[in-house]
Amino acid sequence: MSSTEKTVKQPLHPSIIPRLDPEYIKFHEEVLQYITPPHTLPWDPALRNAPAVPGSTEPLKVGQKQDIDLTHTNMRAFTPEGEAPSAGWPVLVYFHGGGWTFGSIASEETFSTNMCVRAKCIVLSVNYRLAPEHKYPIAVEDAVESLQWVVKNGKAQLNIDTAKIAVGGSSSGGNLAAILALKAAELSFTPALPSPLVFQLLIVPVTDNTASDSPGGLWEENKHTPWLSPARMNWFKDNYLPNKADWTNWDASPIFAPTDLLAKAPNAWIGLGELDILKAEGAKYGEKLKEAGVKEVEIVVYKGGPHPIMAMDGVFCQISLQRFDDSLTY
Repeated sequence: MSSTEKTVKQPLHPSIIPRLDPEYIKFHEEVLQYITPPHTLPWDPALRNAPAVPGSTEPLKVGQKQDIDLTHTNMRAFTPEGEAPSAGWPVLVYFHGGGWTFGSIASEETFSTNMCVRAKCIVLSVNYRLAPEHKYPIAVEDAVESLQWVVKNGKAQLNIDTAKIAVGGSSSGGNLAAILALKAAELSFTPALPSPLVFQLLIVPVTDNTASDSPGGLWEENKHTPWLSPARMNWFKDNYLPNKADWTNWDASPIFAPTDLLAKAPNAWIGLGELDILKAEGAKYGEKLKEAGVKEVEIVVYKGGPHPIMAMDGVFCQISLQRFDDSLTY
């Protein structure tokens, strides 16, 4: 082997290749297959120096970008250019992906700026604390505090219209967004929201931490999918949720929330990859929201897409943006 030849670390499984989107195959063969899967390495925080999911394009220009401190962490606010609506800017409180272990407010800046510019809303990207240093429910606590900040300070500091608050996230961030949407619907949430959340944008979300690739399991159909393999997902779970007794808590797995609470959740758009191991649990969660009586739940499955479709932001932003933009008229 020549000194310049690369070693394939993540080959595509033969059974999955005919089903994969050709654009993804090209990206995987050029980039992803040469990356050593982090779950096969000894834990080191330096693993976070690599992109959580490679493949993003350049962020768009926004009117203002500023960081805001929370008690233990911070958020990054992206404000559109131009004049705010008379009632203030709508806001999307957004949570990045990375298995509760990787990622930051910078890792999905392209998606955040696209939503900011194209939906003409403030995007607050939350830098929630990460596992394994900070295990469940620390990330949930940071998510709750981010929304509390919006209710208490959003109008005064960012000219946010607190009657138009949405939450969203990808993968583990979609998990936190779904949980926060339920937390916000509880009567005990303080300070009380001036009006219910308008929307939840869930991109390839984790909704059921009891899922597995065993026969009949929710991951079985796509157990040979690239990038987010069952082994990698179990590693993420071990980092964040090492106590199996927590897996069925609804603030870890929102699919286990009681029906009366699910009924109070905001309208939802759920984007899934056809070949993602998380597809079945995401679809099942959407169906549970519908059955509970949530008015509008749209489940979109990206054909041929495995989990890293979130990195294909040029495609994914377009199909998620319109649904989010429509929600701001409610």
